[in-house]
Amino acid sequence: MTEHPTGLIVGRFDPPHLGHSHMIEQALERTERLVVYVNSSFRRDTVPGELRGAWLAELHPTAEVRVVRHSLATDWDDEELWAKWIDLFRSHWPYEAGPHAVFSSDSYVSGIAERLDAVAVSVDPERVAVPISATQIRDEPADHLDKVAPPVRQWIESNWLFG
Repeated sequence: MTEHPTGLIVGRFDPPHLGHSHMIEQALERTERLVVYVNSSFRRDTVPGELRGAWLAELHPTAEVRVVRHSLATDWDDEELWAKWIDLFRSHWPYEAGPHAVFSSDSYVSGIAERLDAVAVSVDPERVAVPISATQIRDEPADHLDKVAPPVRQWIESNWLFG
């Protein structure tokens, strides 16, 4: 029996890496249905949102992956901005109830969960299981190819390293 009927993961996944996959797999084990929002912003995307969403859907076929396009800033001290984020998340939620749990390795998980009346579940916040961040990959892609799945690795090699 799973702990939560539904779960949500929110992230940029820019690019997705094995730490993200670890978090998704942990959430899948604890939920009946998991939705993964791939935040995609015209201003900040390094890898196109649709491609990131396709990779995650391919890597985790039992999760429902949705690309969420937006132009919102990130300022966790701004309640008006929080309200816009929560409205955006609710507008993409595919089920009548939930989410019941919100999973993340980042501290903002508690703010999202609280505002969605869900349980906050922190997954490996110290990044011990897979010690990597998307920022590290964007900054030094050649040094971290072992921390991304094969389709992501191929794209990085073709577009960032040898493109």
